[in-house]
Amino acid sequence: MAATKVTIPEYRETALDAIPAICQKVRDTFQTHKTKDAEFRLVQLRKLYWALVDLTPQIKEALRKDLGKSEYETVFTEIDWLKNDCMFQIRHLKNFMKDEKLGSPHVPLTYSFMNYRIKKDPIGAVLIISAYNYPLHLLLSPFVGAIAAGCTAVLKPTEMAPHTAMVAVEILKRLDPDAYAIVNGAIPETTALLDQKWDKILYTGSATVGAIIAKKAAETLTPVCLELGGRNPAFVTKNANIALAARRLLWGKAHNAGQVCMSHNYILVEREVVDSLIAHLNESFREFFPNGAKASPDLSRVVNARHFARLKKMLDNTKGKIVMGGQMDEKELFIEPTAVLVDSMDDSMVQEESFGPIFSIFPVDNLDQALGIANKVHRTPLTLFSFGTKDENNKVLNEMLSGGATINDSFTHGSLGTVPFGGVGDSGWGSYRGKASFDCFTHHRTVAETPAWMEALLRVRYMPYDWAKLRQMARLSETAPNFDREGRIVRKGLGYWLGVIFGLGSGSAKGALLRWALVVAVGYAVAARRGMA
Repeated sequence: MAATKVTIPEYRETALDAIPAICQKVRDTFQTHKTKDAEFRLVQLRKLYWALVDLTPQIKEALRKDLGKSEYETVFTEIDWLKNDCMFQIRHLKNFMKDEKLGSPHVPLTYSFMNYRIKKDPIGAVLIISAYNYPLHLLLSPFVGAIAAGCTAVLKPTEMAPHTAMVAVEILKRLDPDAYAIVNGAIPETTALLDQKWDKILYTGSATVGAIIAKKAAETLTPVCLELGGRNPAFVTKNANIALAARRLLWGKAHNAGQVCMSHNYILVEREVVDSLIAHLNESFREFFPNGAKASPDLSRVVNARHFARLKKMLDNTKGKIVMGGQMDEKELFIEPTAVLVDSMDDSMVQEESFGPIFSIFPVDNLDQALGIANKVHRTPLTLFSFGTKDENNKVLNEMLSGGATINDSFTHGSLGTVPFGGVGDSGWGSYRGKASFDCFTHHRTVAETPAWMEALLRVRYMPYDWAKLRQMARLSETAPNFDREGRIVRKGLGYWLGVIFGLGSGSAKGALLRWALVVAVGYAVAARRGMA
């Protein structure tokens, strides 16, 4: 039987004059409150799941055309990932939506009758702007969280993956057209979207564009979640399993042709194992690509000519030596996974974020020197990797901040869709994935409910103020320090606790009753603990 021909509509930009009405529509839909209903959210997530299943052939073809991505990586990192996202939210949504009752230690005893709780409210109409390296995954994964949270949304796919953008249009046709929409285009269309008022913006991409979006959002006090990149370091000490480190780090640069925001930019390796690392990298290269990298059906291509030229320029400008790979073909947008041995942190291969299949190897004398260099290159990268002893890996974690980290592997921490993912500092703000996706688009509102019968107990807050009432309340609600002015712990003796007990309730009959009730309760607790009650 002949294979069914897959057709993808021709890429079309959204008319600029249509964008305000599209945005207003999703804002108006949110005000109807229909997206707040749990069943509405579940239905949309179920429809999204089946759209991914039904349009799998189109997704595979789109990603092949846009990135030369193999079917294997498309299923592994895009389709199956998103289906799992949907199923996770479907399974846990009603639990995520429940109010959280607040008790000890957040709410002291004197406030315990006021039913303190956290209510989960959808934040509103949101804008999601995605990147090209995982063009469907990075568009729809946060969208799953927005649906689950009860928001309405406008999605802006990357124009660098036009075929995938048009498949995304077909996917959203399966969902509520009043609550969700897509706007296609480049800078003019994105600018028009940013001119609209949003309740939150999530952007994935470069730090340069992230700064522009954050600045624009600040004009209207719009919160943002920014998932950016970084010059990510990998640390390899002489105590590491060098063969394993080489294999796993090479995978991190071969996967998706290194177009992964979490992939390492450079490897800081102790000098005495540099030659061994290079040898094992080349051994793994031959294992991954037995017929050569260009002939491999698994290796993706660089997204477009502009990014090919950027990567080639990094290699042209380096003063280092290519020790693995190096072949390229501009017509096919092909670049081999390539390693360059450098000796300066000022080298182009260290200072510029590659976001491609190229990386540098930087010899160092010891781990302290490596950490000093990495903190100067980029103090808050999106991620870092460390291959060494337990103490060495802990030292890396303690002395360098990053959005996430993986020990003894390449970006494992970002390979599980149910744990939070995000940057720190200039590699990103906020996080999503799993429950964090729900939380990203949810306002956690503290609610208190004071019963009428408590009025007599609230005398302390009413005028004319009564100092005796305030002192009594303080004794009941404050926690006395167990430390002195020098910060040293001070153990409280029996006399102190007797003073506390006999100070309760002042000198009134009610106070005496409170004191003895407390004495009896404490005595009973002590006896029960000793097995005498």
